[in-house]
Amino acid sequence: MTQIEAAIKGIITKEMEGAATGENRTAEYVRQMVAEGKAVIPNNTGRKARLVAIGAGLRTKVNASIGTSSDIIDVKAEVEKALAAEKAGADTLMELSVGGDLDAIRKEVLAATSLSVGSVPLYQAFKEAIERYHDPNKLTEELLFDVLERQCSDGISFMAVHCGINRLTIERLNRQGYRYGGLVSRGGSYMVGWMLRNNRENPLYEKFDKVVGILKKYDCVLSLGNGLRAGAVHDSLDRAQVQELLINCELAEAGQEMGCQMMCEGPGHLPLDDIEANVKLQKRMSNDAPFYVLGPLTTDIAAGYDHISAAIGAAEAARYGADLICYVTPAEHLALPNRDDVVEGVRAARIAAHAGDMVKLKSGSRDMAMAKARRDLKWDEQQRLGLFGEKAAEIRASRAPEEPDTCTLCGSFCALDNVNAYFRESLRGGGKA
Repeated sequence: MTQIEAAIKGIITKEMEGAATGENRTAEYVRQMVAEGKAVIPNNTGRKARLVAIGAGLRTKVNASIGTSSDIIDVKAEVEKALAAEKAGADTLMELSVGGDLDAIRKEVLAATSLSVGSVPLYQAFKEAIERYHDPNKLTEELLFDVLERQCSDGISFMAVHCGINRLTIERLNRQGYRYGGLVSRGGSYMVGWMLRNNRENPLYEKFDKVVGILKKYDCVLSLGNGLRAGAVHDSLDRAQVQELLINCELAEAGQEMGCQMMCEGPGHLPLDDIEANVKLQKRMSNDAPFYVLGPLTTDIAAGYDHISAAIGAAEAARYGADLICYVTPAEHLALPNRDDVVEGVRAARIAAHAGDMVKLKSGSRDMAMAKARRDLKWDEQQRLGLFGEKAAEIRASRAPEEPDTCTLCGSFCALDNVNAYFRESLRGGGKA
């Protein structure tokens, strides 16, 4: 029985109880959201992982992606990045390797981390088609569905599957005259090429019930991939992207009715004034199914600092209802991320998720406590309350002030230190004033 099937029957599973921990929500609330298709718990039945719930009324989660490329195949480095992402506070992990022995790499990463791990099976399917037939467009349905089964059996907990690309979405792409930024989804671009070369419908769409059947067997969450996501802000919310989103929202509802946990995925590159519309459109059309967004990046010219561009977009997306943020690293558009890139990407996304949750969930108590600790110059308390207390302590210690109550930014000109004397009575009472 899958989590959604149990939830519909009114059963609170141990996974629901575990996922409710730290959410300021009851296990019954989590059950209700899972039953309604508004939350998911990615937890493959064949692998124990850290329990996390993603969806309505819950803390916005952060995903980190790792994986080899065709140019750099270093399994040890990918395992180190997985562990670094987990330590930095990622809630989930995606293993997206395209170079080397993909089965072996996936198993090593799964063995190393306690996080729920996701994948994009089209990467492996097309890689193996190239190796076997020397042509990705000779991919067979048998190989495609074998890869889905293989990855699920290894312990993958959520899977981005590009079911929403069909003949209609490609027709929309043609009618609008292609795009400024082209197609940037690796899996999506290969599937579009396969369909055009073979003049066939996408088997992931055509045989959606078979996709659901495989994932349901392992209670693997089906994350409906955004293969036509915008890779440039000027492609945001174009007809092809919206057409795929519409299909994915329909498929999410169908998959839930079949007893499979479902998420929808989103772009990509979005200008700030499109983010609210994109999130609300997905939520309305999918009956509030969990929304998993990449970034979104808010400008196309920030290469080297795309993690900042994405954090700006992610905060807005979380504010309006996005449930899972896929981080972006400083290496985006430039190179395979290294360990430091991964850590910076996770931290930026965590800041964005928290900023969004302050509005979405009205969760500002930690910030209020930090404000008072800063006002009262309680440095140890500030480090305890901060998202990255160790980093804050490291910076402060590296430039220690002469007066221990202050910092070297202001020194004896510290505004708080200078004025607190006039409000000592209020401070002793712990009041706002």
